[in-house]
Amino acid sequence: MTADIGMQELDTPSARRVWWAVTGMFALNGGLFGIWASRIPAIKDRFQLEHSTLGLLLLLLGVGAILSFPLAGRLSDRFGAARVSRWLGLANAVSLLAIAFSPSLFTLPVALFMFGATHGAMDVAMNAWAAESDRVHKRADMPVFHAMWSLGAGVGAASGALAAWLDAAPQPHFLIAGGVLTATCLALAAIPWVSAASPQKAKSGLHIPTGPLLLVGLLTLCSTLGEGAMADWSAVYLRDVTLASDTVAAAGYAVFSATMVGTRLSGAFVTRILGPIRAMRVSGVIALVGVVLMVVISTPMTALAGLVCLGLGYSLVVPLAFTRAANDPELPQAQAIARVATLSYGGMLMGPPTIGFIAHALGLPAAFSLLGLLAIVTITLAPVLRPPE
Repeated sequence: MTADIGMQELDTPSARRVWWAVTGMFALNGGLFGIWASRIPAIKDRFQLEHSTLGLLLLLLGVGAILSFPLAGRLSDRFGAARVSRWLGLANAVSLLAIAFSPSLFTLPVALFMFGATHGAMDVAMNAWAAESDRVHKRADMPVFHAMWSLGAGVGAASGALAAWLDAAPQPHFLIAGGVLTATCLALAAIPWVSAASPQKAKSGLHIPTGPLLLVGLLTLCSTLGEGAMADWSAVYLRDVTLASDTVAAAGYAVFSATMVGTRLSGAFVTRILGPIRAMRVSGVIALVGVVLMVVISTPMTALAGLVCLGLGYSLVVPLAFTRAANDPELPQAQAIARVATLSYGGMLMGPPTIGFIAHALGLPAAFSLLGLLAIVTITLAPVLRPPE
């Protein structure tokens, strides 16, 4: 019996139940990340971290995610993506609590490494489950699942804004918000899904795209580097540069994430009207406007408007790039997407430490100016989305 037949046993849940289950995993992964991102200023103050030290710690979080990829792939192959997604969802929540309850600066790096590792590993597993769901039910829900990640991140960040307004420490915030979110999403995901498990050993190593796909990958890197920077530095920027209150600062990432959700849900309509190349150019221009609002004008309200523009500008880049990769004439669909995704995820991980190192040397406004240069690169590279002839 083949793996695909095995996945379609008589007790396979309906497409609707599976959609809710996979959505729960994406929302959980994004929500836990949003909870963490919204309270970075509080963690920074508690341990009296300089920008450079925070940048190194965020880099350690990224290293944990990268190192987890091969292991997550092997576990998903052996035990099934659905089961591993649920395991890692619980582990990611526990590691979030470890950050909040770290007793010293010596244990904080370990907690951050584990949070990054469980977050990245869960990302691999839940995307594999999403791909299985699309294949079995003959649907194309992947963009919606990613929108649900952004929605979860926004809800997590909103809980951080509420906690800051209530002057609550990260410990009770992470325990209550993380606990409720984890219990709810794991309950949604508790379905009898039979994954295409395989005992074969997965190939290890990262595969960098070449040729035209390299330029497509660079497009995603320009966007995801900015996304990573917004997640880990937008709250710090709002508070330290624009002198916004802790409540407004914590709400910044929620505003960014909400904009990402809305734009991704309407992305198919926008792309159909403008076409992929023009949509990419418009995205780059809007992102550039967002950087100007944050860096040049730099008041709390204009910075929030800048976050809206950046959310608009970044939201469609990865879906458009993945669509182009899926139609590459040189590589199979999954292999092409995987290679572009390597640069995509790399940008997400590189963003926070890059901003931290530049901020330490030149200040946060100069560091955020880098995002303007990346927006210009996005506008310039837009023609690489032209479908192959």
